[in-house]
Amino acid sequence: MKQSYNRIFGLLSLCLGASFGVAAQNSIPPSVSPYQQVSTYVNPVLPGDHPDPTLLKVGDDFYHCGSSFHFTPYLPIYHSRDLVHWQEISRVVPPSKAGFVSDKPSEGIWQGAITHFYGSYWIYFSAGGQWFSKASSPQGPWSEPVRVQTNPTTGPLGYDNSIFVDDDGKPYMVIKNMQKVNRLQALGRDGQLTDTVINLDWINAKQQYSWAEGPVMCKRNGYYYYFPAGDVSGGQYVLRASALTADSTKWERLGEFFKPITDPQTGFRRPNHIAAPVQLADGTWWTIGQSYERLGTDDWSGMGRQTSLYQVIWEGDRPWGVPPTTAPVLKPDLPKGGIPWRSVRTDYFDGNGLKAGWHFLTKRAEKQVSPAARQGWLRLLPDTAAAHLVQKETDHYYTALTRLALDAARPADKGGLYLTNGNQKVTVKLYSGYDNGKKIIFQLDTATRSLPNRFGKEVWLKLERKEHQLTAYCSGDGKEWTAVGAPISAVALDKTQPNYNSWVGTSVGLFAEGQPADFDFFVCKDGFSWLPAAGCSNYFGVQKQGPDKVVTTTSDKGGWFMISGVDLGSGGRTAAQLELQASAQADGKLEIWLDDLVSGKLVATVPVRATGGDTNRKVFRQALKNVSGQHDVFVRFPAGNAQAIKVQALRFLPAK
Repeated sequence: MKQSYNRIFGLLSLCLGASFGVAAQNSIPPSVSPYQQVSTYVNPVLPGDHPDPTLLKVGDDFYHCGSSFHFTPYLPIYHSRDLVHWQEISRVVPPSKAGFVSDKPSEGIWQGAITHFYGSYWIYFSAGGQWFSKASSPQGPWSEPVRVQTNPTTGPLGYDNSIFVDDDGKPYMVIKNMQKVNRLQALGRDGQLTDTVINLDWINAKQQYSWAEGPVMCKRNGYYYYFPAGDVSGGQYVLRASALTADSTKWERLGEFFKPITDPQTGFRRPNHIAAPVQLADGTWWTIGQSYERLGTDDWSGMGRQTSLYQVIWEGDRPWGVPPTTAPVLKPDLPKGGIPWRSVRTDYFDGNGLKAGWHFLTKRAEKQVSPAARQGWLRLLPDTAAAHLVQKETDHYYTALTRLALDAARPADKGGLYLTNGNQKVTVKLYSGYDNGKKIIFQLDTATRSLPNRFGKEVWLKLERKEHQLTAYCSGDGKEWTAVGAPISAVALDKTQPNYNSWVGTSVGLFAEGQPADFDFFVCKDGFSWLPAAGCSNYFGVQKQGPDKVVTTTSDKGGWFMISGVDLGSGGRTAAQLELQASAQADGKLEIWLDDLVSGKLVATVPVRATGGDTNRKVFRQALKNVSGQHDVFVRFPAGNAQAIKVQALRFLPAK
């Protein structure tokens, strides 16, 4: 137990100026140098809306799927080599094969249980009954959905079922229907239920686990472990038995799965709906689980149920989930595999189709997109309904950017950047439109800002998010920007909505109404705009300080932070210079790396001169050899002089 807990290190994060990643020195294995290389991670590893996660390990690869609800194409499959970095590789059910699926908010496809048995990959899911699709590879193609047949003995199959494969290779469906039905039944080689039902309805007969939903199973040392979740608000529990039996006296209720939280600053307080834990070659066990993000009145529930990675430790044959923390956690002993941190992805619309990560809010919307109508651009083709193309929002800090062509002539004509919450009741729009003349308009509910459109048909739009504050800009050339009025608060978008946002989180992307609109590109984390250091996704040996959350080191061993998914341009517009906004108590330097601190690329070493005090910030510049593409950007503090340099933000500049 002590050895397992030593994998979790770092002091707790405290608000407005205390540490979010100081390593406890006696916790660090001698072979690991987390202050100068990436040996740790910070949750969530799948930021944004990734509800009801399931996890599959096949050889050295890991696959994730979960509920997609009304987001289509349905059931995105994610791949990882290290359980920390994930990328989307396929979609299981396209709209053309989903005639039986309703795409209204809170409906669609639930569950998405990915599994492997009898030599094939399978996805089981719920949409007015249980269905499955089958493939020889997780990349697809996936077969037409097949309905799972049931009978009076089995009963209704409900939703959020999972698949357990025993040591002998025999698969079982872990069946869940409403609050009081919990059952097991074997699956045959045709994917259909077979053999007799193992009735576990006694598990939640008194509703002691609320809904006892999303049950999953694993096996270790001859014990079968059954993990039911509570409900959407949290709670995770575990039972065990030495045989698959309906006899309740053979099962032991072990109680809560997660250890108590000791970090008062973690916003992910009630993780649940875990995936079946998996064991790695080094003997460690891991699982992923979902939770809404909220700390006091700072509510980010609108982003949806975000997925985090948790180690599972064992006290004898009793499993415990290591609790959520804001501190860095030593990552699994696995290779990264060249996969970036999960983030909204840039698309320059220069290929034959859309890049992975895009989704629609209705099945119909897929036909309102044309990547080929104009070379190098994407065309949205609204009819009586708006056309849209969106991704799952993943960050609290970013700058979304697009260039569009639209000649608005009526109030109905609109095109631009778009955010919407899960039930599509709260939206943000920054668009080129018409309102007693051609205008650039910025809206969230009744809050509206506008400027005359002096740029013409083609215009650049930029939406900057700094936590719950949104600021809009417009430009004719992407160089000189004009603010579209005062910032607007996004609290109404980010907070908990009725019906938990209809189970899904905020989406960000593009939209058009009234007439077709062409888009040259979509960028969500623009590297040519200021990137606040506080928006980092991973870090070690650093802390945030002050109301503006500057980032500095906490140890003489140095440290680092990483901003994920930064777009550094494409084609003729690439990064040629770096600007870094910081204060310094003494002369020093900072290193800028792309993608990793060991296997990545060192692109700049920035000399930082003493500024005469923490509040006296200056901008330091360093030339770059043209770099481009979308990258995870690392800022590394050298060893020595803790807190000597405090970084506010950085940005890249294109060649003039």
